[in-house]
Amino acid sequence: MQKKTAIPVNSMTAEFGTDIFIRNVVSADFYLYEGLEKFNNLKESHRDEYHLFCLQSEGTTTIEIDFKQYVIAPSSVVFIRQNQVHRILEFKNATVSMWAISDENLNPEYLKLLEDIPPGKPLTLQQETFSIISEAVSLCLKLADRKNEKLYHSLFADSCSTLTGLIISQYLALSKPLDKLSRFEIITKAFKELLERNFLTAKRPADYAKQLNISSAYLNECVKNTTGHSVSHQIQQRVILEAKRLLYYSDKSVKEIATDLGYDDYPYFSRLFTKVAGMSALAFRNKNHN
Repeated sequence: MQKKTAIPVNSMTAEFGTDIFIRNVVSADFYLYEGLEKFNNLKESHRDEYHLFCLQSEGTTTIEIDFKQYVIAPSSVVFIRQNQVHRILEFKNATVSMWAISDENLNPEYLKLLEDIPPGKPLTLQQETFSIISEAVSLCLKLADRKNEKLYHSLFADSCSTLTGLIISQYLALSKPLDKLSRFEIITKAFKELLERNFLTAKRPADYAKQLNISSAYLNECVKNTTGHSVSHQIQQRVILEAKRLLYYSDKSVKEIATDLGYDDYPYFSRLFTKVAGMSALAFRNKNHN
């Protein structure tokens, strides 16, 4: 087998032939018409270069996102972020509306808001809200077929962007408005944004405190008060998540992965992984490959 060195990233145009995609997937039809090869592609762990949403109408869909399994029940929606490793495990009597949309086709305001939405865990919708979103999906599906319209791409992109906005608004309803956040919560939010961009190179709480122009002690107080965990804990969790992704898919050695993640001291990285994951890196790889 060819040596794999990175988690595959599905391209929007390569996967769908377009930069926006929407489709209703019925499990029986999916297995019958799409064929085993297509389903096997979805069963393989991968990332997407686009934002992916799944709205469950009937049955259940079992999906694994960053090594956690979720069962999506009817009247629920799930958002999968671009950098998340995921795969479909099972469609069970399922009817699912799936749409994928690139950065370029989203309202800039929605794109910014997506950064604050917790991905992965399904969100259960109230019945009235589910009905409205289902109607928006139906409109998008109809527009997707009207390729002869003079403003086809704009109409289709705007409708899918609006649909995505409806989903975002449901998540926002569960979170505090920015003007209601405490000082601790504002600093924690800023820290998490920095962490996502810098975890490969910045491993110390002081690195983030300096960028935020506050002391390490105050940053730790803010983060621990808001999340229940220290800054060091958050950094370690993010690094080990990326290590798990690479262990799962790539054939790189643990030492190579440690170097990729910014650790020249391999024994230290090995001990850190065991401490955070509860098992050694090789045990994690073997467990998941089996």
